[in-house]
Amino acid sequence: MSISPISVVLASGSVYRRQLLGRLLADFESLSPQIDEIRLADESPAEMAARLAEAKAQACLADRPGAVIIGSDQVPACGTEILQKPGSHERAIQQLQRCSGQEVIFYTAVTLIWPDYDQCASHLDKTIVRFRDLSTAEIENYLQFDKPYDCAGSFKVESRGVTLFDSFESQDPTGLQGLPLIWVANQLRKHSVI
Repeated sequence: MSISPISVVLASGSVYRRQLLGRLLADFESLSPQIDEIRLADESPAEMAARLAEAKAQACLADRPGAVIIGSDQVPACGTEILQKPGSHERAIQQLQRCSGQEVIFYTAVTLIWPDYDQCASHLDKTIVRFRDLSTAEIENYLQFDKPYDCAGSFKVESRGVTLFDSFESQDPTGLQGLPLIWVANQLRKHSVI
């Protein structure tokens, strides 16, 4: 008798999260959940990230019963301002000018749903990024190279985005990329998925 492998679903359309999870698993499915990502009144960035990670996982649960569902969301904040994906060159310039010389906190939440065990586990990774004082020319040169218009915070840490930093602090550097793999790997190992 053979045991069928456990099906894993990543509740995210992010190519970056797919690449990250691909470091742990050779076979998984990725679904793009359709949820409202609007910030609720009086919701902190950490609370928003946690709520959205769980909402993404829950949204995929009905379509894939019996699968392990992984939902994740990241909310960066510079002071009281939440940084969105810029979507354009001009907005990326504005965002990096805003972050120049500042501390930006990235809250990356992940929720795993284990339907066979009727369990849900959640984790919040906090990464503190300290940006250097950036000149207009540095910002322009960086954006021309990486074109991070689909990245919250307007940089790609896995590429030249690290050149914009003085330092960063995190328990899990992959959290800054969008999926804290140390915690995810520990959870998957605990349930014999990896």
